[in-house]
Amino acid sequence: MDLPVNEWKSYVLQKWSLLPKSAQVTISTTETLSEIFFHSSSFLQSEDERFLKRLSQGYLVGKDPNAPRFYREEGNKNFQEKNYTGAAVLYSKGVSHSRPNTEDISLCYANRSAALFHLGQYETCLNDIIRALVHGYPERLKPKVMLRKAECLVTLGRLKEASQTISDLESNVSARPTPAASPFHILQKNLCDLKMKIQEKENLPETFPTAIAKDFEGMNLTEENEQISNASSSVRLCTDPLKGRYLVAIKDILPGEILVKEDAFVSVLNPGEMPPLHQGLESRWDTRVTNGDLYCHKCLKHTLAMVPCHGCSYANYCSQECMQQAWELYHSIECSLGGLLLTLGMFCHVALRLTLLARFKDVDKVVRRICDEINNKEICLPESKTLVKTFNYNQGEREEIGKTVETQIPGCNINGKYENNYNAVFSLLPHTENHSPEHKFLCALSISALCRQLEAASLPALTTGLKAAVTPELCADLNIWAVAMLRHLLQLQCNAQAITTIQHTGSKENIVTDSGQVRLATGIFPVVSLLNHSCSPNTSISFAGTVATIRAAQQIGKGQEILHCYGPHKSWMSIAERQQKLRSQYFFDCNCPACHYEKLRTAAGPRWEAFRCNNCRALMQGDDVLSCGNRACLEPISRNHLVSQLQDLQQQVGIASKLLRNGKLDQAIPRLLRCRQDAESFLAAEHAVAGEIEDNLARAYAALGDWQKSATHLQKSLQVVEARHGPSSVEMGHELFKLAQVLFNGFAVPEALNAIQKAEEVLLVHCGPQSDEVQELQEMRSCLLDWPPFPMGSQRDSGP
Repeated sequence: MDLPVNEWKSYVLQKWSLLPKSAQVTISTTETLSEIFFHSSSFLQSEDERFLKRLSQGYLVGKDPNAPRFYREEGNKNFQEKNYTGAAVLYSKGVSHSRPNTEDISLCYANRSAALFHLGQYETCLNDIIRALVHGYPERLKPKVMLRKAECLVTLGRLKEASQTISDLESNVSARPTPAASPFHILQKNLCDLKMKIQEKENLPETFPTAIAKDFEGMNLTEENEQISNASSSVRLCTDPLKGRYLVAIKDILPGEILVKEDAFVSVLNPGEMPPLHQGLESRWDTRVTNGDLYCHKCLKHTLAMVPCHGCSYANYCSQECMQQAWELYHSIECSLGGLLLTLGMFCHVALRLTLLARFKDVDKVVRRICDEINNKEICLPESKTLVKTFNYNQGEREEIGKTVETQIPGCNINGKYENNYNAVFSLLPHTENHSPEHKFLCALSISALCRQLEAASLPALTTGLKAAVTPELCADLNIWAVAMLRHLLQLQCNAQAITTIQHTGSKENIVTDSGQVRLATGIFPVVSLLNHSCSPNTSISFAGTVATIRAAQQIGKGQEILHCYGPHKSWMSIAERQQKLRSQYFFDCNCPACHYEKLRTAAGPRWEAFRCNNCRALMQGDDVLSCGNRACLEPISRNHLVSQLQDLQQQVGIASKLLRNGKLDQAIPRLLRCRQDAESFLAAEHAVAGEIEDNLARAYAALGDWQKSATHLQKSLQVVEARHGPSSVEMGHELFKLAQVLFNGFAVPEALNAIQKAEEVLLVHCGPQSDEVQELQEMRSCLLDWPPFPMGSQRDSGP
């Protein structure tokens, strides 16, 4: 949740409504952030803080000494059911609630190592075994984990280490009192088996695996821009009095070329659904899997082997290194505030982390700029003069005049370079005048409450490094940082970037994967923020952890602006929805080519939302009453009737989808076929619901191993995706990837190779050669080309 929880929002808005009219007018009309903060924070009372504290205490972010055993037992249940991934996550939850150097944490690490072993993650398994031993794993249980360690080492080919581990284990066992007969004999047998495996591997001829050192073209910037860090030399930074800063191509750019590759200046993991606690163990110890259980809270790397913060149960990391770096940079201050930050929302958390990172980035300049704001001075004055080309607008495209002018660009350093640093972040516009007075009051009061907690809990840590830059009086006052946080909080509405990842859905038994983009974190990317919006952009964005990559999604001509989509896209929102979204969130009226042409268009709307005549199959047009225009057909029909019919159909499709997810194919397929028949009677062939039905049928037949029927329905689904998103869209790439999987599994070699080629062409542009899907497509192609029993052109009817 970006903004504070609803209870706090309602509470603050109620407080706003009760303020004296004069106070509301002052906060509404003041132009400086410092005045907004000081006037608003003066109304924060102790009862407000108590109410906020009660809300914050609803989140379980501390160490609960009773939780490790619960999660260990739940993990054991999943382990026995061979759900090793689920078991690993539950053991991780137990780890996060355990104190260091306790039996609880050692047992959770050891149990998790067993799950990781069964998942084939042998290196990670070894790391967990070491962690278990370091934290005091009980002596009586050590033979079990030492045997697992030896098995990992043998599998990894580290035979000398494996032999030494076996020798140490035998010495350890022989030095003990005679163990129970059955476990002792099992252990001896396992050790003998391992020794034989070692001998077999030692007798094998030594092989040297071919090193994979291919440097994929386009993975990195070919040549970095001298004017803009993390940007290609193919673009230039420009400025305009009306539209502000923007990027423009200085040469022709080909599809797939990387234009920006930037690590987030700051990022905060979206924790997923973390409901406040209620009565009962079920809500206290939640077994649901969230982003916080799967991704490092610093680098956003996916992992099943989390390393917890020693002070809280909320922050988890992929490694000791990430944990230590996060602690030194910001988490030492955030650690005790987890519940409060969850209550105040993601944007407030990002604003706090930005100011904490600012302590390490030119503190004196930062403080001077904030003090200018407090002293009612203009803080957005640029620090450099930069030579910028000017452009002439001509039918939506820019032509260079060729004249160079001296202009000032906010965010650039004294040498005129725009970098990924706090100066650039600070220069992003907060749009103070556009936010509603109620919203500014909510933000200011939230920041004030947060600063009071900081003052009580960790002021010395926050002000470390500032004493050389400010007077002692300011060191004892958090006001300068409160104003900075308020600025960042208001900036985020227009400048926050959702960091996304591709997650695969469906059960683990599915041979054909279904993938979707999900929000993983919120970040600030100063260079990416330079790109202006278009509802039909010429770029595509992808993420690898905290790194954003902007690629050209189509050919971009010299002089054209580099455009990015802020969310409202012509492929999935009507012009009215897009205009309203952009106006309310980003404070501008979009006049991009897509919006411009859509305003002029008089057609009935996009085909993926269109109804068609049941008699002549023509598309129906009109507002409240629709008709096909064919006199031979039936009387016109009301839109409300068709919308009601569509809602009934969507309900039936939802039921069928649930049956499909639960593996009840015998019930799902007949229902889907009936839905398909109903859809054909009144929906356009490219309607989104028709595509959803075809996609579900494709998945159902794939689950049955009927690859031919699956491919037939998937190709119809592709027609809907292409009509809605275009033939070169990333959505089309994902759908072609599924078709390639289906044809590959059905041994339809020529068709599969064709689908692989099409999918690869699209996904290379949007995701790059290192993406998982492109890698899998290349593996499928290699398998098909090297398939001995089936030379090119042949096909087999039955499944594998």
